[in-house]
Amino acid sequence: MHKLLTLFCLFVSSAVLAQSNSLVSPEVSTGGTAINIAVSGYDDRNGDDFFSEADRIEKKGDLFNAMTLFGKAAFEYNSSHQFNNYGLALLRLSNVHLLLNNYTEAEQVVLNVALKNYARIHSAQGQMNSYRQLAKIYLAANRLTEALWFSTQQGILARQLNNKSGNIESILGIASVKIKKKQFTLARKDLNRAEMLAKASNNNTYRSEINQVRNQIPVHVTPKK
Repeated sequence: MHKLLTLFCLFVSSAVLAQSNSLVSPEVSTGGTAINIAVSGYDDRNGDDFFSEADRIEKKGDLFNAMTLFGKAAFEYNSSHQFNNYGLALLRLSNVHLLLNNYTEAEQVVLNVALKNYARIHSAQGQMNSYRQLAKIYLAANRLTEALWFSTQQGILARQLNNKSGNIESILGIASVKIKKKQFTLARKDLNRAEMLAKASNNNTYRSEINQVRNQIPVHVTPKK
Protein backbone atom coordinates (compact mmCIF):
# COMPACT_ATOMS: atom_id res chain seq x y z
CA MET A 1 0.00 0.00 0.00
CA HIS A 2 2.87 2.39 0.76
CA LYS A 3 4.20 1.73 -2.76
CA LEU A 4 0.80 2.77 -4.16
CA LEU A 5 0.87 5.95 -2.10
CA THR A 6 4.34 6.75 -3.42
CA LEU A 7 3.17 6.16 -6.98
CA PHE A 8 0.26 8.53 -6.41
CA CYS A 9 2.63 11.28 -5.25
CA LEU A 10 4.78 10.67 -8.31
CA PHE A 11 1.68 10.81 -10.51
CA VAL A 12 0.64 14.17 -9.10
CA SER A 13 4.16 15.59 -9.37
CA SER A 14 4.56 14.32 -12.93
CA ALA A 15 1.23 15.82 -13.89
CA VAL A 16 2.32 19.20 -12.62
CA LEU A 17 5.55 19.04 -14.54
CA ALA A 18 4.11 17.74 -17.80
CA GLN A 19 0.38 18.34 -18.16
CA SER A 20 -0.91 21.38 -20.06
CA ASN A 21 -4.46 22.59 -20.60
CA SER A 22 -5.62 23.79 -24.01
CA LEU A 23 -8.32 26.01 -22.47
CA VAL A 24 -5.87 28.05 -20.41
CA SER A 25 -5.16 31.66 -21.32
CA PRO A 26 -1.69 32.08 -22.92
CA GLU A 27 -0.65 34.27 -20.00
CA VAL A 28 -1.12 31.48 -17.46
CA SER A 29 1.95 29.55 -16.40
CA THR A 30 1.36 25.78 -16.39
CA GLY A 31 4.50 24.15 -15.13
CA GLY A 32 7.50 24.02 -12.93
CA THR A 33 6.43 23.24 -9.40
CA ALA A 34 5.83 19.76 -8.05
CA ILE A 35 2.97 19.18 -5.65
CA ASN A 36 3.94 17.17 -2.62
CA ILE A 37 1.07 15.38 -0.94
CA ALA A 38 2.09 14.00 2.43
CA VAL A 39 0.79 10.47 2.82
CA SER A 40 2.78 9.02 5.69
CA GLY A 41 0.90 7.35 8.51
CA TYR A 42 -1.62 5.63 6.23
CA ASP A 43 -4.30 3.51 7.88
CA ASP A 44 -7.39 1.62 6.71
CA ARG A 45 -9.76 4.58 6.53
CA ASN A 46 -11.43 5.30 3.20
CA GLY A 47 -11.63 8.50 1.17
CA ASP A 48 -14.78 9.72 2.89
CA ASP A 49 -13.17 9.29 6.30
CA PHE A 50 -10.11 11.29 5.29
CA PHE A 51 -12.19 13.97 3.59
CA SER A 52 -14.50 14.39 6.58
CA GLU A 53 -11.56 14.63 8.97
CA ALA A 54 -9.77 17.11 6.70
CA ASP A 55 -12.89 19.28 6.51
CA ARG A 56 -13.26 19.22 10.29
CA ILE A 57 -9.70 20.20 11.11
CA GLU A 58 -9.53 22.80 8.35
CA LYS A 59 -12.45 24.57 10.03
CA LYS A 60 -10.44 24.49 13.27
CA GLY A 61 -7.52 26.18 11.51
CA ASP A 62 -5.18 23.18 11.35
CA LEU A 63 -4.29 23.78 7.72
CA PHE A 64 -1.15 21.66 7.43
CA ASN A 65 -2.84 18.49 8.68
CA ALA A 66 -5.90 19.32 6.56
CA MET A 67 -3.63 19.48 3.53
CA THR A 68 -2.24 16.04 4.34
CA LEU A 69 -5.69 14.52 4.82
CA PHE A 70 -7.16 16.03 1.65
CA GLY A 71 -4.19 14.49 -0.16
CA LYS A 72 -4.96 11.11 1.37
CA ALA A 73 -8.63 11.47 0.48
CA ALA A 74 -7.66 12.28 -3.12
CA PHE A 75 -5.47 9.19 -3.27
CA GLU A 76 -8.24 6.95 -1.97
CA TYR A 77 -10.86 8.39 -4.30
CA ASN A 78 -8.58 8.05 -7.29
CA SER A 79 -7.72 4.46 -6.35
CA SER A 80 -11.39 3.53 -6.06
CA HIS A 81 -12.33 5.36 -9.28
CA GLN A 82 -14.57 7.86 -7.47
CA PHE A 83 -13.47 10.59 -9.83
CA ASN A 84 -16.02 13.25 -8.90
CA ASN A 85 -14.95 12.96 -5.26
CA TYR A 86 -11.32 12.85 -6.38
CA GLY A 87 -11.77 16.20 -8.12
CA LEU A 88 -13.52 17.68 -5.09
CA ALA A 89 -10.68 16.57 -2.80
CA LEU A 90 -8.16 18.13 -5.19
CA LEU A 91 -10.03 21.45 -5.19
CA ARG A 92 -10.14 21.44 -1.39
CA LEU A 93 -6.43 20.64 -1.32
CA SER A 94 -5.83 23.58 -3.64
CA ASN A 95 -7.88 25.83 -1.40
CA VAL A 96 -5.82 24.91 1.67
CA HIS A 97 -2.71 25.88 -0.29
CA LEU A 98 -4.45 29.16 -1.13
CA LEU A 99 -5.20 29.80 2.55
CA LEU A 100 -1.49 29.23 3.26
CA ASN A 101 -0.58 31.69 0.47
CA ASN A 102 1.03 28.87 -1.52
CA TYR A 103 -0.25 30.32 -4.77
CA THR A 104 1.88 28.24 -7.14
CA GLU A 105 0.95 24.96 -5.48
CA ALA A 106 -2.72 25.96 -5.34
CA GLU A 107 -2.65 26.83 -9.04
CA GLN A 108 -0.87 23.67 -10.16
CA VAL A 109 -3.18 21.27 -8.29
CA VAL A 110 -6.08 22.68 -10.32
CA LEU A 111 -4.42 23.33 -13.66
CA ASN A 112 -2.53 20.10 -13.99
CA VAL A 113 -4.50 17.55 -11.98
CA ALA A 114 -8.10 18.58 -11.21
CA LEU A 115 -8.88 19.92 -14.69
CA LYS A 116 -7.36 16.82 -16.28
CA ASN A 117 -9.57 14.65 -14.08
CA TYR A 118 -12.73 16.59 -14.95
CA ALA A 119 -11.88 16.48 -18.66
CA ARG A 120 -11.48 12.70 -18.43
CA ILE A 121 -14.94 12.25 -16.89
CA HIS A 122 -16.51 15.00 -19.05
CA SER A 123 -17.69 17.01 -16.04
CA ALA A 124 -18.59 20.56 -17.05
CA GLN A 125 -19.65 21.24 -13.44
CA GLY A 126 -16.21 20.23 -12.19
CA GLN A 127 -14.57 22.34 -14.86
CA MET A 128 -16.67 25.33 -13.81
CA ASN A 129 -15.68 24.85 -10.16
CA SER A 130 -12.04 24.58 -11.19
CA TYR A 131 -12.29 27.87 -13.06
CA ARG A 132 -13.77 29.49 -9.98
CA GLN A 133 -10.90 28.20 -7.83
CA LEU A 134 -8.30 29.44 -10.31
CA ALA A 135 -9.96 32.87 -10.39
CA LYS A 136 -9.73 33.04 -6.58
CA ILE A 137 -6.05 32.05 -6.67
CA TYR A 138 -5.13 34.62 -9.30
CA LEU A 139 -7.09 37.35 -7.55
CA ALA A 140 -5.23 36.66 -4.31
CA ALA A 141 -1.92 36.60 -6.19
CA ASN A 142 -2.82 39.91 -7.89
CA ARG A 143 -2.67 38.29 -11.33
CA LEU A 144 -5.71 40.19 -12.48
CA THR A 145 -5.72 39.29 -16.17
CA GLU A 146 -5.89 35.59 -15.35
CA ALA A 147 -8.42 36.18 -12.56
CA LEU A 148 -10.74 38.04 -14.93
CA TRP A 149 -10.34 35.40 -17.65
CA PHE A 150 -11.22 32.48 -15.39
CA SER A 151 -14.13 34.29 -13.73
CA THR A 152 -15.48 35.01 -17.20
CA GLN A 153 -15.05 31.38 -18.29
CA GLN A 154 -16.80 30.26 -15.11
CA GLY A 155 -19.75 32.47 -15.99
CA ILE A 156 -19.94 31.13 -19.54
CA LEU A 157 -20.09 27.56 -18.28
CA ALA A 158 -22.55 28.49 -15.53
CA ARG A 159 -24.97 29.94 -18.06
CA GLN A 160 -24.59 26.89 -20.29
CA LEU A 161 -25.40 24.68 -17.31
CA ASN A 162 -28.17 27.01 -16.10
CA ASN A 163 -26.27 27.15 -12.82
CA LYS A 164 -27.51 30.35 -11.18
CA SER A 165 -25.14 30.13 -8.22
CA GLY A 166 -22.14 29.69 -10.49
CA ASN A 167 -23.23 32.69 -12.54
CA ILE A 168 -23.53 34.89 -9.44
CA GLU A 169 -20.13 33.74 -8.20
CA SER A 170 -18.64 34.57 -11.59
CA ILE A 171 -20.05 38.10 -11.49
CA LEU A 172 -18.70 38.59 -7.96
CA GLY A 173 -15.27 37.43 -9.14
CA ILE A 174 -15.34 39.87 -12.04
CA ALA A 175 -16.43 42.70 -9.71
CA SER A 176 -13.56 41.89 -7.34
CA VAL A 177 -11.07 42.19 -10.20
CA LYS A 178 -12.53 45.54 -11.26
CA ILE A 179 -12.26 46.83 -7.69
CA LYS A 180 -8.56 45.92 -7.64
CA LYS A 181 -8.23 47.77 -10.95
CA LYS A 182 -10.01 50.74 -9.33
CA GLN A 183 -12.86 50.46 -11.84
CA PHE A 184 -15.36 51.16 -9.10
CA THR A 185 -18.30 52.26 -11.26
CA LEU A 186 -18.11 49.11 -13.37
CA ALA A 187 -17.74 46.99 -10.22
CA ARG A 188 -20.90 48.54 -8.76
CA LYS A 189 -22.85 47.64 -11.89
CA ASP A 190 -21.67 44.04 -11.58
CA LEU A 191 -22.63 43.92 -7.91
CA ASN A 192 -26.07 45.33 -8.66
CA ARG A 193 -26.50 42.67 -11.32
CA ALA A 194 -25.43 39.90 -8.92
CA GLU A 195 -27.85 41.24 -6.33
CA MET A 196 -30.67 41.30 -8.89
CA LEU A 197 -29.97 37.71 -9.97
CA ALA A 198 -29.85 36.53 -6.36
CA LYS A 199 -33.20 38.18 -5.60
CA ALA A 200 -34.78 36.81 -8.77
CA SER A 201 -33.83 33.28 -7.75
CA ASN A 202 -34.85 33.84 -4.10
CA ASN A 203 -31.28 33.04 -3.09
CA ASN A 204 -30.17 34.84 0.06
CA THR A 205 -26.93 32.86 0.26
CA TYR A 206 -24.89 35.54 -1.46
CA ARG A 207 -26.21 38.59 0.40
CA SER A 208 -23.25 38.64 2.80
CA GLU A 209 -20.68 37.99 0.06
CA ILE A 210 -22.12 40.73 -2.15
CA ASN A 211 -21.92 43.16 0.77
CA GLN A 212 -18.35 42.09 1.52
CA VAL A 213 -17.26 42.80 -2.05
CA ARG A 214 -19.19 46.09 -2.11
CA ASN A 215 -17.47 47.18 1.12
CA GLN A 216 -14.12 46.97 -0.69
CA ILE A 217 -15.09 50.04 -2.70
CA PRO A 218 -13.71 53.14 -0.93
CA VAL A 219 -16.42 55.14 0.80
CA HIS A 220 -15.25 58.41 -0.76
CA VAL A 221 -15.98 57.11 -4.25
CA THR A 222 -19.46 58.17 -5.31
CA PRO A 223 -21.35 56.58 -8.21
CA LYS A 224 -21.45 58.57 -11.43
CA LYS A 225 -24.90 59.75 -12.43
